[in-house]
Amino acid sequence: MSALITSLIERRGQIKADLDALLATPTAEARDLTQAEAETFNTTVAEIRGLDERIDELTEQAERDRKATETARKFAAAAEHRSPADLRVVEPQVYRSGAGGTSYFKDLFLATRKGDVGAADRLRRNDRMAAEIRAVSTTNGQGGEFVPPVWLEESFVRIVRPGRVTANLCVKGEIPAGTDSLTIPKMVTGTVVAPQVAQNTGVQQTDITTTSIAASVNTVAGGQTISMQLVEQSPLNIDDLILEDLANDYAQKLDAGQVLGGTGTGGTAMGLLNLAGTIPVTWTQATPALGGAGGLYSKVANAIQLITSTRFQTPTAIVMHPRRWWWAVSQSDAQGRPLVVPNAGHPINNMGTLDSLDAEGPVGSMLALPVYVDANMPTNLGAGNNQDAILVGRFRDFYLWEGDIRAETFQQTYAQNLSLFVRLYNYVAFQGARYLSATALITGTGAVNPTF
Repeated sequence: MSALITSLIERRGQIKADLDALLATPTAEARDLTQAEAETFNTTVAEIRGLDERIDELTEQAERDRKATETARKFAAAAEHRSPADLRVVEPQVYRSGAGGTSYFKDLFLATRKGDVGAADRLRRNDRMAAEIRAVSTTNGQGGEFVPPVWLEESFVRIVRPGRVTANLCVKGEIPAGTDSLTIPKMVTGTVVAPQVAQNTGVQQTDITTTSIAASVNTVAGGQTISMQLVEQSPLNIDDLILEDLANDYAQKLDAGQVLGGTGTGGTAMGLLNLAGTIPVTWTQATPALGGAGGLYSKVANAIQLITSTRFQTPTAIVMHPRRWWWAVSQSDAQGRPLVVPNAGHPINNMGTLDSLDAEGPVGSMLALPVYVDANMPTNLGAGNNQDAILVGRFRDFYLWEGDIRAETFQQTYAQNLSLFVRLYNYVAFQGARYLSATALITGTGAVNPTF
């Protein structure tokens, strides 16, 4: 059983490597997947999910087999009027005091922090022996003091944060060295042509006018002071844990505080939700609906036509809060039939398709545009502070520059306290105003907190 599970895990690793290779070119070229690449992507993801399910099934079956074997051994012992202890080969106690004894907590440190195979094996043998011979009680005062508590450090509860869905849709570049601002030239008015009134007469000549737009280079940073005792004595690499948490918070703050909600002040860029001059689409509906006159579907269509009528290019994606998408999925027609249905069912006469049950990222499509859910979209807009916004945009027009994230640990200036300082920072710049007509925001009373 274990050999089969191992082979499936290796197969999954190979497929995941193929998937990463598939995404490498589109990521490097900052473009969407082609139809063929998208089909391969969907097929590969489905295969990985199938392998994950099979691995979980086999793992559960192996655990059931182990328990069944143990139960059978106990019943066999009872049939022969012997206790299970009579059938056990007595091993020397793993952890004991005195000369030659081994420290339980030292092994716990070595196994989890240093990867010591011998220590991990001793811990496993001790757990097995404790389960077999523990007979009195685990209550303090009745033998419980001799049972070391089990801490599942590897299963510690992380802080949950949304990711950087909208930021990842933008065209990405690297922050160049030696500057605190990135400037893009922009044409305000262009040249003009006109019919030539007569041969050998002057042709139309109209000079262009220009300006520029700038994106300031901002710093996003965070840190934590930790004691040396915590670093050296914890069975976890606590500095790595903190850096991971800082990186997750950086992703959220980049998405929510720069690309989406930045105000252009206080070290933030001007985010898409606060840009002046973008296309407003008002959704006013006392009883919000997906279909029908004045429903969200018509508002999305209106946003698309306004972008195509002024930007003369099609938008590339729709971004909304998860609550708005799942509200849309819950909507049905007069006969109770859902208006957004799974794409796998080859639906007809539907207002949208549901492709996956992801908490973030791509989930389906509406009006031929992919829909992305981003929990960083605000839900406190409007007079009642209970509205969210739906963003329809041509994300190829939005530029996001990032440096290389610096993650560092320092002892300097903290040595007198026996402390370390762990920090993470990066330089970022965002520009969403290259074409203001590339962004449409759907807001209004129709976007209040939905009911299901």
